[in-house]
Amino acid sequence: MTLSPMTPIIVGVGQFTELLGASNFEGLAAYDIAVRAARSAMDDALSLDRLRTVVDAIATTRTFEDSTPRRAQPFGKSNNFPHSIASRLGVEPRTAVWEMAGGNTPQHLVNEFSARLAGGEFRMVLIAGAENISTARWLQSQGRRADWSETVNGPVENRGMGLQGLALRYNIRHGLIGTPPYYGLCENARRGRTGQTQEQYLQTMGDLFAPFTKVAAANPYSSSHVKPSTPEDLITVGERNRMIADPYPQRLIARDQVNQGAALVLTTVGVARELGIAEDRWVFLHGHADVAERELMQRQDLGRFPAAVMACKSALDQAGLTVDNIAFFDFYSCYPIAVSSVAIDGLGIPENDPRGFTVTGGLPYFGGPGNNYSMHAIASMVERLRSKPGTYGLVGANGGYLSKYSTGIYSTRPVAFIPYNSKALQDEIDGWSAPIISEKPDGWATIETYTVVYTKGAPDYAVVVGRTANGERFLANTEAEDSQTVEDIHEGDPLGRRIFVRSTNRGNRFAFTEERMDGLLPLRRPTFRDSYEYALVERRGHLLQITINRPEVRNSLHPMANEELEGIWDAYEADPDLWVAIITGAGSEAFSAGNDLKYTASGKPMWMPRSGFGGLTSRTRVKPVIAAVNGFAMGGGTEMALASDIVVADERASFALSEVRVGLIAAAGGLVRLPRQIPKKIAVEHILTGRPILAEQALRLGLVNRIMPPGQALNGALEIAEQILAVSPTSVRVSMKVMNEAEEEASAASTPSEFLDELFTSEDYLEGPKAFAEKRKPIWRNR
Repeated sequence: MTLSPMTPIIVGVGQFTELLGASNFEGLAAYDIAVRAARSAMDDALSLDRLRTVVDAIATTRTFEDSTPRRAQPFGKSNNFPHSIASRLGVEPRTAVWEMAGGNTPQHLVNEFSARLAGGEFRMVLIAGAENISTARWLQSQGRRADWSETVNGPVENRGMGLQGLALRYNIRHGLIGTPPYYGLCENARRGRTGQTQEQYLQTMGDLFAPFTKVAAANPYSSSHVKPSTPEDLITVGERNRMIADPYPQRLIARDQVNQGAALVLTTVGVARELGIAEDRWVFLHGHADVAERELMQRQDLGRFPAAVMACKSALDQAGLTVDNIAFFDFYSCYPIAVSSVAIDGLGIPENDPRGFTVTGGLPYFGGPGNNYSMHAIASMVERLRSKPGTYGLVGANGGYLSKYSTGIYSTRPVAFIPYNSKALQDEIDGWSAPIISEKPDGWATIETYTVVYTKGAPDYAVVVGRTANGERFLANTEAEDSQTVEDIHEGDPLGRRIFVRSTNRGNRFAFTEERMDGLLPLRRPTFRDSYEYALVERRGHLLQITINRPEVRNSLHPMANEELEGIWDAYEADPDLWVAIITGAGSEAFSAGNDLKYTASGKPMWMPRSGFGGLTSRTRVKPVIAAVNGFAMGGGTEMALASDIVVADERASFALSEVRVGLIAAAGGLVRLPRQIPKKIAVEHILTGRPILAEQALRLGLVNRIMPPGQALNGALEIAEQILAVSPTSVRVSMKVMNEAEEEASAASTPSEFLDELFTSEDYLEGPKAFAEKRKPIWRNR
């Protein structure tokens, strides 16, 4: 057929694996492993010497270390991964892309750059990636050192970590950390749909993956010396195959402790002919698609992956093929459900299909080099297709928690390239109906699906997706140290079982009986304690005076202080003899500096009371609160003042929603209340700059009721309190109710926002508190 010279093709593939203990082991950095693979790919096409000046774009996948702070190792890294690779190859690209995280990204990059090559934007593109997690962990275990830090100049399109839609506060709060519990929930949901017992389903997973081990054993690039395994080898739990998360023993999940790299060289038919690249090197992209599944809790059936199935079917339709026409498959195989939900349930391929489901050996056996696995799948697929010209291969690449999927149909058979926009597919996916979520369920419910997370082979905690009596979905996990419920979950089949759930500040907790829950988390009548750790509480007749007592950190609040204040406010609201409350800060410097950023930067657990910052900002009250602002109020300090009914300020006081200066936002009601309490445009200026409002300006704007001389803010608050105490407390209470109904500020301020998850998965969110704790200027990335 006559081909346009702009038709994109793959002309070179390369892989490299460094085995611990091998005679040629060098302990290479990740970028050096990628360079070895890239050299092989260039030589596979023609030669590095002849192609290095032709490559005008490089794109790399993201290492695990650059994907999430949890993966950091102590040996340093490149500041510019694409250019670290390019400089070693002698390549000077006009464009460098550092792709976001996701196992789908190798295939996505092929799809993207094929279209950009077809559009004439580039002549030749190098796509590469690697991991050296095995070496890093070995060095740490041996107490050895290495220095892989590198600063490389060169413009790069850094697409960021890409955690949006994956790392959600609600999910993390309920024990969904890392991939095993997410996939465990989905796998057990699929088991429920298929009607299999736990034993039957475990055998099914072993039967699915045993053939993968044979492919891995024959693959020279496997991450270790793999031997073929029987299903029983994979599913029998023991010292070398401990449980990770129900229903997975270790040998059924991806192995990321690897040193592996792969690379691809893409160009056009015209450039390949110009350079003399042999046509038996050419592989064409016949169909492709990129989609994103909805977030876990928004899926109707947690045991299916319909977005991925749509992507595969769309790619097949573009190629004019059916699954029967495909000779080779590689379905992403981090966990069994990643294969079974797409290939078996979605495309109808028999479980024992002789074509098999992998050309590499899969992530648990060949190796799972982070986001780069499917680069190996594409490279292996190209080699298979070259060995059998005219046949077709399908690569399906999964990212996240069955969250993103990219697919490609390949063949040596020439075909015109037709760019494909997956927007119509994505619009359909985004339009699917979703279950109603109950953020804070209480009472009896049933288990929709579950998992038990293990630590060093021992059960640690359980997570359930549940349904309330009216069908709303929720997440809950066991209370810390509740080993009894963790043990009880394995008494019979947990699916569909009745549980009792209770919402707490730290998330939803479940047990199998109400009595057990009451023993773990007893419902206590709101009452004052004899003493407090972070506050001083003084009762003066019908008046309650609360003093935040952390002057050593400018009265900033961490989770424990917030929770303590919540209990004080609960007791205030419940006590009929208390009619008015005043809140102030200890010392003369600060009312409250807001969130304790040093605590935030420490990485310790974070949570917020359901009643908001300081136990106050999300609370609907029927009793008045007066804020005596005796110094500066920053961030959450200003938000507590905004949530108060009356504000008296020391003339030295200042107010600032300063969160933007440290990579946060005023999420405790400040963004809602300040534009309502002062002119909006002035509020927006102060919100977006973090610039303080001084006491005199605050008085003019109506943010405070009165200003007092230095050190007299509390006295001013007491004067107003006495005036309120002199009138009818019933009238005051009813007046508060009417005003609350009219304004509904508290409910608006406490409404969860998806934008907070966008913030909390950004690099700037991590950088702000870290820079504050290290007493340096933040380096903002805007990603």
